[in-house]
Amino acid sequence: MGDTLEFNEIYQEVKGSWNDGRLRFSKQNVVYKSSKTGKVDSIPAGELNMAQWRRVCLGHGIKLGTSTGHIYKYDGFRDTDFEKISEFFKTNYKVELAEKDMCVKGWNWGTAKFSGPLLSFDINDNTAFEIPLSNVSQCATGKNEVTLEFHQNDDTEVSLMEVRFYVPPSQSDERQDPVEAFAQNVLSKADVIQATGDAVCIFKELQCLTPRGRYDIRIYPTFLHLHGKTFDYKIPYTTVLRLFLLPHKDQRQMFFVISLDPPIKQGQTRYHFLILLFSKEEDINLTLNMSEEDVERRFEGKLSKNMSGSLYEMVSRVMKALVPSTNIHSGAQCITCSYKASSGLLYPLERGFIYVHKPPVHLRFEEISCVNFARGTTTTRSFDFEIETKQGNQYTFSSIEREEYGKLFDFVNAKKLNIKNRGFKEGKIDEYSDSDDDQHDAYLERMKAEGKIREEGNDSDDSDGGSDESFNPGEEDDDIAEEYDSNASASDSSDEGSESEDESAKKKKAKKAKVVKEKKEKKPRKEKKQKDTGGPKRPMSAYMLWLNSSRERIKADNPGISITEISKKAGEMWRQLGKDEKEKPNRILQEQTLVTTHCVYRRKYESCQIPPPPAQNCDVCHSSMK
Repeated sequence: MGDTLEFNEIYQEVKGSWNDGRLRFSKQNVVYKSSKTGKVDSIPAGELNMAQWRRVCLGHGIKLGTSTGHIYKYDGFRDTDFEKISEFFKTNYKVELAEKDMCVKGWNWGTAKFSGPLLSFDINDNTAFEIPLSNVSQCATGKNEVTLEFHQNDDTEVSLMEVRFYVPPSQSDERQDPVEAFAQNVLSKADVIQATGDAVCIFKELQCLTPRGRYDIRIYPTFLHLHGKTFDYKIPYTTVLRLFLLPHKDQRQMFFVISLDPPIKQGQTRYHFLILLFSKEEDINLTLNMSEEDVERRFEGKLSKNMSGSLYEMVSRVMKALVPSTNIHSGAQCITCSYKASSGLLYPLERGFIYVHKPPVHLRFEEISCVNFARGTTTTRSFDFEIETKQGNQYTFSSIEREEYGKLFDFVNAKKLNIKNRGFKEGKIDEYSDSDDDQHDAYLERMKAEGKIREEGNDSDDSDGGSDESFNPGEEDDDIAEEYDSNASASDSSDEGSESEDESAKKKKAKKAKVVKEKKEKKPRKEKKQKDTGGPKRPMSAYMLWLNSSRERIKADNPGISITEISKKAGEMWRQLGKDEKEKPNRILQEQTLVTTHCVYRRKYESCQIPPPPAQNCDVCHSSMK
């Protein structure tokens, strides 16, 4: 018999849903970790006082009871596991694993028994069903009837809403109503939140991003009360999974995030995270509504009766003291990015990633299948960070600045996450660099120079006489005659001259508009030029000619180098070359282009047997060409 027993795919029932996880029995304790939420239940071995082996819907299950009154139930065991678990319990826990049969008769009358946090309905001393009283949200009484309502779980397809018990009148004890006695037993263990007594402390008008608004937070010993203008929320501390304290990008504000399971509800909206925003400059003097002895006895030095400091520090400190099973996860740096349609901040933490704030997303490393670095869809100045979970869900954080790539890649690599495109990304910064900035393209520069010359030529033509489309000899003759007549009339009379000038100017503008319009209407559509299949192709750039000639040499100097590394190495070598060495491939390119043009010219006229036009000698091959 070993020191530990470990079982995978063991299920725990949580408000009507089955959550799988891993169960481990050791000499010191019993530990169960949920695969869905990551929540850990730890039962010290010294507190175990009851163990039952039962036949349930998922095979066989174990019901464990502790001396503190807690009940734990785990299902999914096989029939062959009974012997080794029973032997392990006898040896290490001194507890006998008893077999217990369930009643499957289907009767609806029996005996209700309250045993700690459970209400069991027994038929002939065999349990038919059990109700965890912590799942009860409301208990209402009527004449000989008690109605129980339950907290709902969003993960279940079918939820139990209520159960009604008929309690017959009792003749034995007339002093106590059996219905009221039944209801008191339920309420003593039920999770019915009632704001009884004074709050430990109150924080006024805190800014809440999720749910949005200003809320007063009243801290009670067992739950948190959010009071706003429209909604009230009562959050038990048992539903708090994690606490996060995150600095804002501007270093002037702080986020305080509370992770909840089950979430709080507002109509059909579910809030799995409570996000508060604080200013670092806001201070507070806090006095707890408890005596100093009670504060010391309850919080064991974590809190004092009178405290002062930043508001966010006081809230996080009080929450950490009231929820001792959670740690405050803090993030030092954040990355600005976008998720879905909103911009926010992504925080790499010690055990996962969290994105705030709309919508908030928390991803633990153990539920991440792989990550991927993808090029941005709109510009090369940014990239996308994709995370795929083991459940098949994908989260894409886009518009991350290129400067953040190296730090994020090193962080992911240090956490040993599976990088989907690791072999392609070893070159990190080279992948996201612009080719125009890093290497010189001689062919591109030559094309730019030729385009500039063409633009200068077009400008000179426009300044001389305009374009051919607007040129009309008849129109110029009319304009000259009109100008001559207007000048002549102006010499006779100044008044008449001014009128004639205005009229001539209007006629001139109307005639010009009419001529141009007619010209545009009669302009024939340009036919698309047919591509000459026998013509020369565009030559390669000087860099590509040099790369083709140097590729084998780079491979020989660097054995085992990858294709990506060859391009990176070639780019570095090209930048180190001098101006003359870079222009040498360009001169060879021009000579090859001239020879190619000449040969195409000769083939064109020889194939169709048409005498070529008058020719001249070629400077390259010294033969005749046009």
